[in-house]
Amino acid sequence: MDLKGILILIVLCASWGLNQVAIKVAIDGISPVLQAGFRSLGSGALVLAWMKLKKIPVLERDGTLWYGLFIGLLFSAEFVLIYWGLEYTSASRSAIFLNTSPFVVALGAHLFVSNEKLRRIQAAGLCLAFAGIVTVFNDSLSLPTPQMLVGDTMLLGAAVLWGSATVTIKAGPLARTSPAKTLLYQLAVSAAVLPAASLVLGEPGILKLTPLVGASLAYQIVWVAFITYLAWFWLISNYPVSKIAPFTFLSPLFGVISGVLLLGEPATLYLVAALVLVGTGIYLVNKK
Repeated sequence: MDLKGILILIVLCASWGLNQVAIKVAIDGISPVLQAGFRSLGSGALVLAWMKLKKIPVLERDGTLWYGLFIGLLFSAEFVLIYWGLEYTSASRSAIFLNTSPFVVALGAHLFVSNEKLRRIQAAGLCLAFAGIVTVFNDSLSLPTPQMLVGDTMLLGAAVLWGSATVTIKAGPLARTSPAKTLLYQLAVSAAVLPAASLVLGEPGILKLTPLVGASLAYQIVWVAFITYLAWFWLISNYPVSKIAPFTFLSPLFGVISGVLLLGEPATLYLVAALVLVGTGIYLVNKK
């Protein structure tokens, strides 16, 4: 990883950490899975407009259609499991289990992507970074209830889907297409699937629309699912996925920091220890 890639990843992870606060704020007015559907619909329209502006072909026959539909389904299922799983388990536990995704990416890249073989020092770095996540959420590792086990399993499934989508993009023809088109596949499919999933789950839908709820949803649509996701797929196309995946361990830490700064949640020494562990782990993964 060069400095440019590292800085982009840090901005992305900070944005995704803050996104958890935005989702919590918007849930007061819009049900979570339906909220994700609105996000995909709005961001999909922005990506389509961006592609038209940049004259990027949308309907070009480049052999990516089936791969695109597949990662779109993975993306949709991932968010259904995340939001549905949060009904059964805590947000802290979900952060731990969702962030097993880099292990899926590392193993998948080792098996299916040439020149991305996992070395011992990288494996050690992954484990160290994950230990940082466990450290900051240590209070959430008490013995789970049967209900929590259901939610934990859903979040583990979401992590596998997230990692699988990343490896599929890198190992297949989507690695050679425009990042905007790759993102459009995911947003278009999820814009259709997520509202339907909201109905199946029996969500109440739109409860109230306040300026704060609207601003939170706009942040998710414009910044997170449009700008940062475009940057993420550009990174996948230009850097080894086994190198960039561990940076996502920073995302829940930025979520905790956002909670401290914006929601008045307490800061502890565990947070400092977690930052040291995650930073050291990322360094080891990228060490030559």
